[in-house]
Parts: sequence; C-alpha cells; structure tokens
Amino acid sequence: MESKTKIKAEEGKQELVITREFDLPLALLFKAYTDAEIVEQWMGTKVQKLENKRHGSYRFETSDVQGNVVFKANGVIHDFVPEQKITRTFEMENTPFAVQLEFLEFEQLADGTSKLTMHIVYKSVTIRDQILRLPFAQGINMAHNRLQDIVNKLK
Repeated sequence: MESKTKIKAEEGKQELVITREFDLPLALLFKAYTDAEIVEQWMGTKVQKLENKRHGSYRFETSDVQGNVVFKANGVIHDFVPEQKITRTFEMENTPFAVQLEFLEFEQLADGTSKLTMHIVYKSVTIRDQILRLPFAQGINMAHNRLQDIVNKLK
C-alpha cells in the first residue's frame, strides 16, 4: 500500500519536506496539532505541556507499560497563526540528534479536505540522513493515518 504521507529529501540537503492531504476540514486538521487530548491520541504520547502561542512551548513524554520513560521531546513555538502555520523547534531528549526547526503550514484545499506541509531543517545532512535510516517514513505515515481516523470521529 502506498504511503499517503509524502517525504521529499533532496540529495545533499539538510532538510525534508513532508506533505499529507487529509479528508478533514482545515479547522479540524489544525485542532489535531493544537488540542492536547487529540495530540495524545494520534501521537501515542502524554502531552505534559502545550502552549499554543508565539513564544510558547511544549513537552511530550511516553512511558512503557512498566512506567519507564522511553521518549521525551520538547520545543519552543516561535510563530503561531491559527489555521495557517506553526513554527517550532523539536528536540528528542536523550538522543544524539540535535534540535530541528519545523515549519508547519496548514492549507484548505476544498470543502472537507486540507493539506499539511512540514518543512524540517536539521543541523546537518548527516543527521537528516540518520533520521531517514530509522523507520521515520513508516512512523509518520502511521501517525498521520491515526490522526485521520481519530479526527474523523469529531466531524
């Protein structure tokens, strides 16, 4: 089955452009990225903090069934325009990966369909390539599939 989330990685560049069209109105797609309860469901992580505003910040944490923390991420929201864009940093704690810069743009395509474009800039081409060797593409596509399924129930 073809992935609905598309990843463009140009050779020699330290960035990715990720696009996904959703069968969701723009308002619901944007809400899926800004409502802590919805984020927890599709990302499968606990939202400890989510300040949806310019100069806000966020923190996510995932634990295994024994309660051991297996994933922590945080960042700062640099720009926030409702239903248009979020510019933020993203840092996975306790990993060798440097902080990345993310530009998320939300676009209405038609009644009931919208598009997310994520432009991610890494510190180096090497780090970007390391990320791509992980099951990154499958993971983001699965997460976006869950987002679509969960938010469909809110329509």
